[in-house]
Amino acid sequence: MHSDAGKRGFGKKQMSSLAVLLAAALPVVLGVPDALQSRAASQETAKADHSYEYEVASIKPDTSANSMIRIMFSPNGFDGTNATLQMLVKIAYGIDDNQISGGPNWLNSDHFDINAKMDSATADALHKLSEDQAKLERQNMLQALLADRFKLTFHRETKELPMYALVVAKNGPKLQEAKPGDTYPNGIKGPDGVGRPGVMRMGRGEVTGQGLPVSALARLLTQQLGRTVIDKTGLTAKYDFTLKWTPDESEAAMFRGADPGPQWSAAASSPESNGPSIFTSIQEQLGLKLESQKGPVEILVIDHAERPSDN
Repeated sequence: MHSDAGKRGFGKKQMSSLAVLLAAALPVVLGVPDALQSRAASQETAKADHSYEYEVASIKPDTSANSMIRIMFSPNGFDGTNATLQMLVKIAYGIDDNQISGGPNWLNSDHFDINAKMDSATADALHKLSEDQAKLERQNMLQALLADRFKLTFHRETKELPMYALVVAKNGPKLQEAKPGDTYPNGIKGPDGVGRPGVMRMGRGEVTGQGLPVSALARLLTQQLGRTVIDKTGLTAKYDFTLKWTPDESEAAMFRGADPGPQWSAAASSPESNGPSIFTSIQEQLGLKLESQKGPVEILVIDHAERPSDN
């Protein structure tokens, strides 16, 4: 793999608004946060055992003043703008912030621009795989890139932590099932200006999902509440939904409008101060509810990472 490296030393960027978009056709972070499979807790690199790799990759510090964050798998590679290493680890391993521990002090403050391309043969081969197989291989390729360029190593630990189960409420779900083949002409559009399923837009106290499984909502709620949310609804289709609530000081900072983290989103208007809580909104607007429980959560503990250096 040939690569263009970035410079060392990159200050923390203060962002006043959030705008992140993940590609619809190739969802990267969908699914409940159980993607880490149980393994021995010995140190390991991020490189996975797989047969595909990027032909060329460029990683450089993002030096723009733009608060836009864009992270997406494209048909022939992976693109990230203004992305931190923590965001990349989350996407590569399908986990959430509360499942990442350790790492350097710049893990979630230094921002990078990434452009990785695969050759046409690899792109064609991935296209022939099932959606789940292709997603796994793309994550494997990103894992290998992080091991190669950021020298990422880690080990795994399991902790018993409070969590929520997302279940169907008493009167049944209120989600609108997405229509197969819907191009969403008036919906959320990707960077190419085309509307498609598999994307999410969010801001302070508001989120809109377009052609997404409930597991994507569970992941969003995990990041929102700072506690793992497991999808136990039994709902298997993909849905369009809008959820509005009033954030409070106990919720994650990124949803209160301060120091936002990675999401599929664009800033939305502020909710009314006397509006419903997120727990009430989930039940009233989506016909779902959150139930408290405890369970084992596997944590990825970063032992070592380096900023990409010139080579």
